Amino acid sequence: MSNQTDPDAVFDAIGDPMRRRVLEVLRAGELPVGELAARLPIGRPAVSKHLRVLQGAGLVRHRSEGTRNLYAVAPEGIAEAQRWLVGLWDEALGAFAAHVESGIQDQDEPSEGSHE
Repeated sequence: MSNQTDPDAVFDAIGDPMRRRVLEVLRAGELPVGELAARLPIGRPAVSKHLRVLQGAGLVRHRSEGTRNLYAVAPEGIAEAQRWLVGLWDEALGAFAAHVESGIQDQDEPSEGSHE
């Protein structure tokens, strides 16, 4: 997997409520699939499928320790989603500021029928 995470893949992955729950559980630290399944209302096979999607989107990473695979949140994937949201927010704020500024300029200009 590349170091660059695709924002579309990130948002597609977290669009599923159960995958969001998996991420919430993993926020506390890395866990094996069995412990994740014990904390969720789904079985191990379903947890494994959700982990594959989250890993493919760059939101989860795993490491092997002996015979166990431990999963954890991948901060770089979360950072990509944050960058995308910040960019969207910056554009919205910029458009709002331009709108407010144009309204202030309109108020400063005398109307055609007024005599000052």
